[in-house]
Amino acid sequence: MKPRLFSTLGILRHENPLGLPRSGAPPTMPRMQRGLPEKRSIRDVRKVIAVSSAKGGVGKSTISVNLALAFAQKGLRAGVLDTDIFGPSIPTLLNLSGEPRLSSNNQLIPLSNYGLKSMSMGYLISESSPVVWRGLMVMRALQQLLHEVDWGGLDILVLDLPPGTGDVQLTITQQIKLDGSIIISTPQALSVKDSVKGINMFKKVDVPILGMVQNMSLFQCSNCGHEEHVFGTDGVKRTCEELGIKFLGDVPLHPRICADADVGKPTVVAEPDSTRAGRFREIADEVATLIDL
Repeated sequence: MKPRLFSTLGILRHENPLGLPRSGAPPTMPRMQRGLPEKRSIRDVRKVIAVSSAKGGVGKSTISVNLALAFAQKGLRAGVLDTDIFGPSIPTLLNLSGEPRLSSNNQLIPLSNYGLKSMSMGYLISESSPVVWRGLMVMRALQQLLHEVDWGGLDILVLDLPPGTGDVQLTITQQIKLDGSIIISTPQALSVKDSVKGINMFKKVDVPILGMVQNMSLFQCSNCGHEEHVFGTDGVKRTCEELGIKFLGDVPLHPRICADADVGKPTVVAEPDSTRAGRFREIADEVATLIDL
C-alpha cells in the first residue's frame, strides 16, 4: 500500500520525498533575514495556548486533548493542533483518520470528533509510514499546519507541542502570538528538572507561563484503596513555589485514563462524571480565567 502524502498542499512529492530537483542538486534555500520574525496570529482563532513538556512520556498529549475537550464542553469553539511532525498522537486520541478535504480557498479542513476540531500530520500520512524528513521539510510542514488550516472560527486552539526545546518549539514561540503556555510534568525529579528547561525557553521568547500541571501524581489501588506516589511526591508543586509559577492542578495516575486514550475516547468524554474528568475540567476553568476567555 502506498503511503498517503501531504500532497494536498504540495509539501512533498511521492517520487521526490526530500524535495530535490531532478538533477539531484540541493534545493534553493530561502534568503536569510536578520532578527526574529514578527509574530503572527492564527487566522480565525481568538486564543492560542501551547501545552509543552521538555521530556517525553509524561502524558502531555493526553492532557492536551482532555483540556481541549473540556473547553468544548464549556460551550467554547475549541480545537487542538498536533505539532509533533514525527510522532503525532492526536489521531489515536480522538479516534480519527482520513486525509482532510480542502476548502474553497485551498485550506485544510480540520477533522472533528466529540465537538472538537483537530489537525495533525497523522491525518496526512499513513499510520505505519515514518516521516523521514530533514529540518527544512519539517519547517515547511509546520508552517502549513499553522497557517493553512481553515478552523472556521475558534474561541481557543490548543497546540500540542512535541517534547523538548528544539526547532519546532522555537519556531512556534517566535512566530505565533501565544496567549500562554502550560507545562506538564510528573512529580519525578528527573522530569521536573527537564520541565524547568521548557519554562526557561518560554521566558526567553516572552511567552506567558500560565502554570504547571502535575500528571501521574497519585496511584490508588482499585482493590484495596491503598495510595502510592509512584513518581514521587509534589515535585511540581515545589518547583512552582520556587519559581513563582502558578500550580494548575494534579491529574492522578489511573489505568482508565490510559485505557480511554488508547481507544480514542478521552476521559472527559468517556467518563465525564468521574473525579479524574473533573480534574481536567477544573484545570480548563482555571486556564480560561487566566486568558480572559
